Amino acid sequence: MKIRELGVEGAWEIVPEQHGDPRGLFMEWYRFDHLAAAVGHPLRLAQGNLSVSAQGVVRGIHFADVPPGQAKYVTCVRGAVLDVIVDIRVGSPTFGRWEAVRLDDVDRRAVYLSEGLGHGFCALTDDATLTYLCSTTYNPTAEHAVHPLDPELAIAWPAESPQLSARDAAAPTLAEARASGLLPDYERCRSYTGRSDR
Repeated sequence: MKIRELGVEGAWEIVPEQHGDPRGLFMEWYRFDHLAAAVGHPLRLAQGNLSVSAQGVVRGIHFADVPPGQAKYVTCVRGAVLDVIVDIRVGSPTFGRWEAVRLDDVDRRAVYLSEGLGHGFCALTDDATLTYLCSTTYNPTAEHAVHPLDPELAIAWPAESPQLSARDAAAPTLAEARASGLLPDYERCRSYTGRSDR
């Protein structure tokens, strides 16, 4: 597999090597040792999630308090999504910047995002099925959202009329979340993930 750091520090794209023959195909979609070597620390696995979305559904931008935060390893096992990672860490040189990666059941890419980053996606097909491994279990009191249609973020969602959950539709803008002290601190995130000396 090939692992490439994206333009937002703490986010990586993983491209697996697929081995196919007339019977089908095989691949390693997650390797803890390869990921740990790339990101500088192992991903502690605490929970696995699976979501199925109709075309045009946008989920996110979600994040968790740091510490402990919630790192995620995300891949699409059916259909296709545009996966979006947003730097919401106050003090980061790329604060407010986002990066998108197409995840689908053809190239079978994955993304890894470390604690403190925001995450969302848009379903490009019906029954788009995402599976993601998480470093911590769900904690509703420590999990938050930023409005995915915030004009300041200007995310180019590939949907004419994005379908949002009530929670995401009521989420604050990036500026509102920052003003309320909701967003994670860049240096605290770097220290927590062991990247402060890099």
